[in-house]
Amino acid sequence: MSKKNKDLAIHEKDTGSSELQVAQLTDKIENLSKHIKKFKKDKHSSVGLLKAVNKRKKLLDYLKKNKVDSYKNVLSKLNLRK
Repeated sequence: MSKKNKDLAIHEKDTGSSELQVAQLTDKIENLSKHIKKFKKDKHSSVGLLKAVNKRKKLLDYLKKNKVDSYKNVLSKLNLRK
């Protein structure tokens, strides 16, 4: 678990909270973006990137609707625009 992810975890053994899922998806999106810049014809990875981006967007919408403080915290910690 990266440093960013540990900051967003609700408790020590947290693996599934929305905040943590957003952090893990952000890591995945960054890695896939780097990969796709290197291998432009890799369509399978670009589909995976789209799926990850859409899932993160849904989780952020959920947080915005139900846990506004947590939503703002996630955006600031991960440097996401919204």
